[in-house]
Amino acid sequence: MYIKCWGSRGSIPVSGTEYLKYGGDTTCLEIRTKDDEIIIIDAGTGIRRLGNQLIQENRSKYNLIFTHAHWDHLMGFPFFKPIYLKRTEIKVYRCPFPGQYVEKMISKVLSPPNFPVKYADISASIFYEEGCPQTFEIGTIRIEPIRLSHPNGGSGYKFIEDDKTFVLLTDNELGYVHPGGLSVDDYIAFSADADLLIHDAEYTPGEYETYIEWGHSSYTHAVDLAISAGVEKLGLFHLNQDRSDEKMDDIVHKCRQIISDRGQHIECFSTASDMTFNL
Repeated sequence: MYIKCWGSRGSIPVSGTEYLKYGGDTTCLEIRTKDDEIIIIDAGTGIRRLGNQLIQENRSKYNLIFTHAHWDHLMGFPFFKPIYLKRTEIKVYRCPFPGQYVEKMISKVLSPPNFPVKYADISASIFYEEGCPQTFEIGTIRIEPIRLSHPNGGSGYKFIEDDKTFVLLTDNELGYVHPGGLSVDDYIAFSADADLLIHDAEYTPGEYETYIEWGHSSYTHAVDLAISAGVEKLGLFHLNQDRSDEKMDDIVHKCRQIISDRGQHIECFSTASDMTFNL
């Protein structure tokens, strides 16, 4: 399983010299299965660069999954150039909720006055497949959804191929249970023994006291979850819009110190744009 992060910033894209190391694009990840299926997770602004890469590779068939409908996870979709090419075929899975939720979510983004191009006018062929809340498969990967603790809901995912497991839990508040959300113990069980866990780490502990119920976790929440679940690697995610590279480096250092002080050996890092993993 090959994984690439095309955007890890939360809430809004940012730019400037203080964001060069970790990047400024909002959420988008790419998975390539061992049988070469392409899975795209979320359509934040990072999907623009991914689209350019896919066109360069002459790839035209993809699978798309959303974690939820907040705008930082959707705003890149109109700028995903493959949707304007007739040869493009996209299977969009009905996640995070069943029914026509995802169809309506996408069509609202591509409609005036939000965007000048209408959903009906794009050239790509888009097909909708059943997904959440049941487990489903894309190629050689089995995908298990889990409800997020986040305003308006959403889905996290476990991607399993052979004996390797990748868990993505962005926009997940571990310090508060939102309607439809689950307990910390549920997320621990879901993440147990994962080879890679990427989890929301929007806030410092001090900041979190101000932003309880906003739908995001502190980095200490993410570290506690990783330790309890016994994961191999922890990637901090949904990076705060105002968090510079220097400040993010300081948070990573503090997380590593917590892990060391508790006698654990988890590899911890901040998930950066263009970071790749091979599981």
